[in-house]
Amino acid sequence: MNKVPDTSATRILVVGDVMLDRYWFGEVSRISPEAPVPVVKVERTEERPGGAANVARNCAALGSRVALLSVVGADEAGRTLARLMGDSGIECSLHEDAKLSTTVKLRVVGRQQQLLRIDFENAPDHEVLQAKLADFESRLAACDVVILSDYGKGGLTHITEMIRLARAAGKQVLVDPKGEDYARYVGATLLTPNRSEMREVVGRWKDDDELALKAGRLRDELHLEALLVTLSEEGMTLFSADGVAHEPALAREVYDVSGAGDTVIATLAVMLGSGLSLPQAMRQANLAAGIVVGKLGTATCSLEELKQIN
Repeated sequence: MNKVPDTSATRILVVGDVMLDRYWFGEVSRISPEAPVPVVKVERTEERPGGAANVARNCAALGSRVALLSVVGADEAGRTLARLMGDSGIECSLHEDAKLSTTVKLRVVGRQQQLLRIDFENAPDHEVLQAKLADFESRLAACDVVILSDYGKGGLTHITEMIRLARAAGKQVLVDPKGEDYARYVGATLLTPNRSEMREVVGRWKDDDELALKAGRLRDELHLEALLVTLSEEGMTLFSADGVAHEPALAREVYDVSGAGDTVIATLAVMLGSGLSLPQAMRQANLAAGIVVGKLGTATCSLEELKQIN
């Protein structure tokens, strides 16, 4: 068993696409007479940080010091996100872009089940992103590990340059990737694709050996130290120069997998920054993911929860 390390001095810089997750919870008692859809009588609402903001919140919940760098709109959702992050004790640098609408994901939940999701979003303005790059460079000295959380919303246009700057400064760089163009992540320390994201880039595989072969090729092409593929109910597998390591998923009731990837990369970063090896950090990330999938919506795993199951 690993001992959970002291994380209080660990400093994480999170950069990427932030969003506001809104939840409308209600009761469903009838079908609409206007169309064959359920009628939800909304009884309460909740707002939670999503995307890179949820990654930052997970890092803070694990006891580390966190700075978040992103772009939001000059709107109510952006102000709400800034307030929520402040409430979590996270240092925020949210660049405002008047032409941008802060990404909002509205989920309607009835009887503990998601019935509908509505997304509001558009792409950020280039000049704001350029300013963010200078801010990023100035913050590197004050962090131990960098997380780049790519949700494909345009907030990481300069990600290749960010990786180069961070690696030149001697920092470990963990990337949660998106899309099929992984060339932009060249030089990162570690990528954390899930099964479908990995398939999009390397194609299908028939068995574990073929996956290991494809992961090895991808690692070589992108000059990565490691690749961690999350496999939902099958756990997660780490591919590195030391070989292949696997952690089976925890057998527990799965409520909601949304945000589980955020918890995985956050836990990896905090544990690596606190002195654990990659396989040890993966074990803790797997345990933390097992905790958050048992919670509804984007959630966090606290340091105390992690210690209890170690």
